This record gives sequence, C-alpha cells and structure tokens, in this order.
Amino acid sequence: MSQVRVLVGTRKGAFILSADGKRKNWEVRGPFFGGWEMYHLKGSPADPNRIYASQSSGWFGQLIQRSDDGGESWNPVGNKFAYDGVAGTHKWYDGTPHPWEFKRVWHLEPSLTDPDTVYAGVEDAAMFKTTDGGQTWAELPGLRGHGSGPNWQPGAGGLGLHTIVLDRANPGRIYIAISAAGAFRSDDDGASWKPINRGLRSNYIPDPEAETGHCVHRIAMHPSRPQTLFMQKHWDVLRTDDCGESWREVSGNLPTDFGFVVDVNSNEPETIYVVPIKSDSEHYPMDGQLRVYRSRTGGDEWEALSKGLPKNNCYVNVLRESMAVDQMDPCGVYFGTTGGQVYASPDGGESWSAIVHDLPAVLSVEAQTLP
Repeated sequence: MSQVRVLVGTRKGAFILSADGKRKNWEVRGPFFGGWEMYHLKGSPADPNRIYASQSSGWFGQLIQRSDDGGESWNPVGNKFAYDGVAGTHKWYDGTPHPWEFKRVWHLEPSLTDPDTVYAGVEDAAMFKTTDGGQTWAELPGLRGHGSGPNWQPGAGGLGLHTIVLDRANPGRIYIAISAAGAFRSDDDGASWKPINRGLRSNYIPDPEAETGHCVHRIAMHPSRPQTLFMQKHWDVLRTDDCGESWREVSGNLPTDFGFVVDVNSNEPETIYVVPIKSDSEHYPMDGQLRVYRSRTGGDEWEALSKGLPKNNCYVNVLRESMAVDQMDPCGVYFGTTGGQVYASPDGGESWSAIVHDLPAVLSVEAQTLP
C-alpha cells in the first residue's frame, strides 16, 4: 500500500507527518531545526528519499538542508547561501564589485526527473539553480535582467519569488510568481523570461495593460493539462488555457476572492481548491468560519467544504505555500494555518480532520506519495 508524507515548514522548525494509504493514523516527527524559520520543504519527484529544505534566520543567515533518507538525517548544502558575518544579510557573490544581497529562500522546486537539480526562488525576487544536489548554486540572471525588473515593487510580505511550476510535457518551460511583480514564463529553462499578466486587473495599477506590478499570490497546474493554470491573486481567482498568454476571472460565487492558496485535485484537472480570507487588511476567514471552497468546473461555480473544520471563532490565516495535494485516489488535500493546525482530507475535501493542532505558525505544506 502506498504511503503519504506531508512536509511542514513553520516559524520554529520543520515537521514530517506520515501515514499509510488510508490516511487516518499519522506519525508526527520533529521539530527538525527547532527555532529556525523553515520557509519551505519539498521532496524530489525523482527520488522518494530526497528532501530539500530552506532554513532561514535574520541572525544566522540562509542555509539549504538536504536529506537523503526521508528526513531521518540532514546535511547543510550550498555554502554560498550561508551567513557571511553580518546579521540579517545573505550575499550572492555574482562576480560584480558589489555583492547582491537577498533576504531568504522562499521556495525550492526539485526537478521532475533529476534529484540533483533544484530551482530556488528568493527575496528580493531572483532565481537560482543547482545541478549537484545543492552543493553549488548559480543565478539565472535573465530574470533579474528582464527589462521590467527595476520597476518591481514588494508586496506586504516582501518582493518574494514564492512559486515555481515545472511543465512535465515541456522540460524547458517554467512558470513563476512574484509578489508584487506578477507571473512570468520561461521556455528555455530560465535563460529568458516573459511576463504573462494579460487579463489581470489591480485597483492600484492605473494602466490596464500594465506588463508587471500585479500581486500574484499563487499559481497551480495539473500535469495532464499544462496549458491550463489557476491563479489566486491579491483579489481574484483566475485561469488561463493558453499557457498564461491570457487570463480570465473565475471567482464566481466565492464569498470573497481574496486569499493566498490555490491547488488542483491530482485526479480531476477541473477540480480546484481555494481558502477565501476576509480581506487584504483582515487576514482571517469570513465570519470566523474556516472553509475550503471547491470548484469542480474549473472555476465560477464554487461550494463550501466545512465538515470537520472550525465553524466559529476561527481567525487563522492560510499562507501562500500552505496547501498541497497527494497523488492518491481519492485525492488527499492538506493545508496548514498560522494557528499551527494542519488539516487533512482523504476524500477530496468532503471531510477534514486535524493531523496536529499546536505547531508553530505554518509557512508551507507539501505532500509526497510514496511507493
């Protein structure tokens, strides 16, 4: 029987949650790296034992950790991301006279086919790549060198490259999202980039044809439908059916279209999930009721999923990296909250239960399906 492993990054360490295919009884391991901000953990699709983790501290700098045994042991890799002696700075020595500083690694995206190749998105927005399991990293300078780069502005959470989506059908194609620059696509493995924000509308941008400047919170894709992506923006849920060339709003009957997460059911490419949050100034659920919303039609028509979730006095947030799906049938859906809960649904969202209740604030959730 297959197993499921849920990787959880929090404000004060990392946790690994494991269960068999029934997904009823969970083992909780951790904290790993207790006291450190663990912005993101993700397992390699090419090696079930390989996990990468972003470990960050304003005082001690940025480290990348790697496990080759499913999280039993860890080794720091990528010394060029390490603390260089000045609290709160992480300098990239790119050959120029003045090293470029960045704050943290937001997102790690392992290659779909090679466990030693990983892409990293950082704040301030830039992208790095390793091909030796994290030992050495090289910036993909075409992104920062894009002509729009000098005009990028940070969102409330900083100028972070927080989402990386790889296209299995087209190995050179990469999608990224930057808050608050927008979405971009590369068709040559990160050498060059194209803004893909046509159709996005933002009240704070007077030019309706603005190439960049939109605060994209998350994008998601089903591997069988690589031309179709879904987006949760700072207001608005959107979809594209032409690889990002144009977007249309599919917020439909959502009670509010502000939120941070969006994901796609692993078995049903037209079934998507979001967690509506009251507003951009009130980062908690409407009416104190935590609900996931599901659309089985690719947007516009949404239903509330609340069985097993708090129905009153709930004022947590669900951050942009904090939802994931497994590859089981029926699909398992997982999300974590700033209140330290990680919820699981083994039936595609019909019912929910908390795997854990009292972790530090959850920053990221990823799911692995293991043989």
